[in-house]
Amino acid sequence: MLELRGVRAGYDDIEVLHGVDMHVDEGEIVALIGSNGAGKTTTMRTICGILSPSHGEITYRDEAIHSKASHEIVERGIVQVPENRDLFTNMTVIDNLLLGAQTEEAKAHREENLDEMLELFPRLAERKNQRAGTMSGGEQQMLTLARALMGEPDLLILDEPSIGLAPHLVQEVFDVIEDIHAQGMTVLMVEQNVQQTLKLADRGYVMENGRISMTADGDQLLEDEGVVEAYLGV
Repeated sequence: MLELRGVRAGYDDIEVLHGVDMHVDEGEIVALIGSNGAGKTTTMRTICGILSPSHGEITYRDEAIHSKASHEIVERGIVQVPENRDLFTNMTVIDNLLLGAQTEEAKAHREENLDEMLELFPRLAERKNQRAGTMSGGEQQMLTLARALMGEPDLLILDEPSIGLAPHLVQEVFDVIEDIHAQGMTVLMVEQNVQQTLKLADRGYVMENGRISMTADGDQLLEDEGVVEAYLGV
């Protein structure tokens, strides 16, 4: 479904990714883990067209997308949930959700999809007329995720979906990810909660210094001594 081959990218003259190879198959949850500064967010931004690779190729459903603009990539079904949430804080929950329907197809189904989101996220239904900026961090994260789903993505890219959340809200976020995956959503995620992420993931990649150093099934990575020592605090 998605494949990166030899991707190099960065900021100005500073190269962050040094030849990244990875793939995501349809229906999978794939985790990308690594320490801060390893290049995970840069990888996500490059996939989504926010950054352009200086070398290498990114294909989605066998089409090269590495030279596409970010809105063209959204039109092809790749939607990112950014770490910074990027909500319109003075607008209501409903208005933020409706803005998630960016493609013509999503716009045609937005009322139906809105009902589905309010059912999937009952906390948002309770606050549907509340301004996003007055909500808690956990509620804002739910809204960001729901807004992305309003775009009817085929591939959902999650960048630190549980960052800054209380433990009980972290579990809510992971429950939602599990639910939408059970409905057929393909997910690529970067997440600081490595243990919970790898339990959920079909496969995982370990990134170190802008390179993929290891890949295996999620369960296998959880049992790897190097992963346990580096990322699970054991």
